[in-house]
Amino acid sequence: MQTEEMRLDGNAVAGSLLDVFAVDVTAALATCAGCGAERLVGALLEYGHGMGVVLRCPGCDAVMLRVVRAGGSVRVDASGVSLLAIPSD
Repeated sequence: MQTEEMRLDGNAVAGSLLDVFAVDVTAALATCAGCGAERLVGALLEYGHGMGVVLRCPGCDAVMLRVVRAGGSVRVDASGVSLLAIPSD
């Protein structure tokens, strides 16, 4: 089978993505890209304001997650998280 025959677009993983993103992410274990500390998302320090939410590492104060609602969508910047382990059933 050719590579092109196996390639699908992102819609093919809709079910898998629903399994990942339709859960309480506060129970997920996030690894800080700054210091390597592992914390539950629910244990990160929240700085909220009118424009969105910023979650920081309690150990090194690095920004781990940013969540903003704008333009009819939710925008998530997880560049401060090197790994996010979301518990599955």
